[in-house]
Amino acid sequence: IALAAGRVLGPAEIGLAAALGQARLAVRPRPRIGVFSTGDELVEPGAHLGPAQTHDSNRFTLLALLAGLPCEAVDLGIIPDHAERTSAALAEAARDHDLLLTSGGVSTGEEDHVRAAIEAAGSLVFWRLAVKPGRPAAMGVLPKAGRDFAGGGTPVVGLPGNPVAAVVCFLHLARPLLLRLAGAAERPLPCYAAVAGFDYRKKAGRREYVRVTLRTEGAVTRAEKFPREGAGLLSSLTQSDGFAELPEDVTQVAPGDPIAVLPFAGML
Repeated sequence: IALAAGRVLGPAEIGLAAALGQARLAVRPRPRIGVFSTGDELVEPGAHLGPAQTHDSNRFTLLALLAGLPCEAVDLGIIPDHAERTSAALAEAARDHDLLLTSGGVSTGEEDHVRAAIEAAGSLVFWRLAVKPGRPAAMGVLPKAGRDFAGGGTPVVGLPGNPVAAVVCFLHLARPLLLRLAGAAERPLPCYAAVAGFDYRKKAGRREYVRVTLRTEGAVTRAEKFPREGAGLLSSLTQSDGFAELPEDVTQVAPGDPIAVLPFAGML
């Protein structure tokens, strides 16, 4: 077998098919992914900022992440903090998309309406994870008609509003789901071994993703913790090299400890 089912077709695969004389290949259609941001505080980049407003960044981060995956990404704009309008926007989008991604609106605030909209119209699969950053994440299914990859509805992944948390949850929730919908074989995130160059304490029972910068010392790759931890600090993703993944059973990291690093190169 030259090209097994589930393999994403890139330049090498297409070239190999041509070299083997294959003029046509049977493929799965690209799933259609709708992307929303939520919040009255958000305005489009380039627009004037009013009091207590900020430019929307998550939607564009997610669209850029989707550009490297086998899908058709659709920008669905910003949903305001309004329960009925949130429900209506999700219901309408569920009719002609195969997966919906939202950012924000899944925590416990009075104006967080995404989780409630999923519960009211469909089914909530889970809400909140033992992950830092990324605890207030949700996943559910909304009813739809017509083409249906999921066999019963349109899945919705409600990502956190904080940018770094949104990226973490996208990589671990939305990415594998999207690949499954596309018929692609599982593609684990790149991961390699490093040694810690920092001290760190964490709670047991929670998986944490710590931003690190990397440097090579001979045959050893050393990871240094990024000095700031805020999940809203999007610039930290441009000033560091990857996430150190600290499993649930780890409570302390000391310099020299072996750790696993998910490098941004190849992911972001």
